[in-house]
Amino acid sequence: MTLQAKLKQIVTDPTLSPKQKSNYLALEADANLPYLPVSERVKTAMAAGIICDMFEGNAPFKPRYVLPDYAKFLQQGSEYLELPPATNFDEALNALTIIYHHVPSVTNIPVYLGQLDELLIPYIEDLDEATIYRKIKLFWIMLDRTLPDAFMHVNIGPSDNIICRTILKVDAELKQIAPNLTFMYDPTITPDSLLHVAASNICECSKPHIANYPIHASAFDNKGFGIVSCYNSLPLAGGANTLVRMNLKEVALQAENSDSFFAETLPHYCQIMYELIEARAKFLHEKSHFFDSYLVKEGLIDEKRFAPMFGIYGMAEAVNILIEKSGCNGKYGHDETANQLGHQISAALDKIVKSTPVTYGYHDRALLHSQGGISLDENVTPGVRIPYGSEPDPVSHIQALAEHHQYYTSGISEILTIDETVKSNPEAMYQLCKGALNLGFREFTANVASNDLVRVTGYMIKLSDIAIFKEQGSRTNTTGLGAEAAEKTGILNRTPRVACHEQSPCYCK
Repeated sequence: MTLQAKLKQIVTDPTLSPKQKSNYLALEADANLPYLPVSERVKTAMAAGIICDMFEGNAPFKPRYVLPDYAKFLQQGSEYLELPPATNFDEALNALTIIYHHVPSVTNIPVYLGQLDELLIPYIEDLDEATIYRKIKLFWIMLDRTLPDAFMHVNIGPSDNIICRTILKVDAELKQIAPNLTFMYDPTITPDSLLHVAASNICECSKPHIANYPIHASAFDNKGFGIVSCYNSLPLAGGANTLVRMNLKEVALQAENSDSFFAETLPHYCQIMYELIEARAKFLHEKSHFFDSYLVKEGLIDEKRFAPMFGIYGMAEAVNILIEKSGCNGKYGHDETANQLGHQISAALDKIVKSTPVTYGYHDRALLHSQGGISLDENVTPGVRIPYGSEPDPVSHIQALAEHHQYYTSGISEILTIDETVKSNPEAMYQLCKGALNLGFREFTANVASNDLVRVTGYMIKLSDIAIFKEQGSRTNTTGLGAEAAEKTGILNRTPRVACHEQSPCYCK
């Protein structure tokens, strides 16, 4: 199809809104720029599906993910946005509403809305609980209606406060796909009663993610971090300049056996990954002029706090291929030998990423990431996850994957699909979550099988929206991605498992 034919198809699509048509037209323009100069080996690896640039554009002019220091913004105001410092709750909400529309990302919508309870606590003054609830609920509705993208992400916790509890209450009531939500859990700070609320929310609306705050915090400096988009952990006042990913399944297919995989094939394709990372980051930092923006000039982001994300996916298939090539039997997620091989691959990747300098990185390094897949991935499993439809019981599932979590600084997520019976026993969800975090999970995430609101790779969709998408489209940008993922990648084939109190890893360590 010619470019003009593609553009005409977009502007005449009856299921797209004018805003969505504008976004798709812009993507076509990005895709028709000349690609950055890269070697033939990079081009070959990309054409073979071994390396992927995540469709960030042929000449990246904005970072993939941006995490502004919103606390500083509220305290100092903004000359660029002509805003004075916030002095009360309404002014804080209004200022945030404004700046969100001026924070770029790969999706053109902000993927990080801040550690919202910490941001707003200084401004509640003498507001009563009912007033806070009313204002937060209106704010939550506004976010979903004006920034309709499920990659938009709020953080709350680990402290117990009225804003945190109100957001959890509102989120469970409204059951919106946006914003995505992560609750930070710290056993030394967070009361069990608050973790119970978060676990109960999962039963209601499959949100929030529950993050292991001490593990995340230890990976970054005192400036802090945020969790953005699906489940990506990145430096606060920085972000990710690019995300490049490797298909481990295809790498394993290139290897003769496990020994050659570790000694030759994996290092070879890691070198190719780094060449592409360097090319993309260099253009963004040196040619695009993004870092001349008001976000830098007003001290809301720091160029030195941006890092490339070194993503991987297809771990399950890679392990199964290498096991078969060795003449052994075993299945990823179910067999100890296969699971240990997966852990060995993660450890090897961790060593490579931590020892390889990059020109534009966080402390001169990229950050390893277990990438959650995209809607075009067929016959390959996201990140280090267990293939859909073959999931073991929840405890075995957690135990099989826990050791991976230590390596993936910029994010790793499994999605447990729990039978709807958990709704009558939310204590089981609480125990399952706490056990997973005790075993080293960076993040606990679960769907409940009967919920309309479900996770795809980390972002949310409504099954009811997918059912009518082809005929009516959707006001939400990410519904189309979810519909495509449901059709091509088997996300709806996840096996619901029963979670019971006695099975919790709290008792099965």
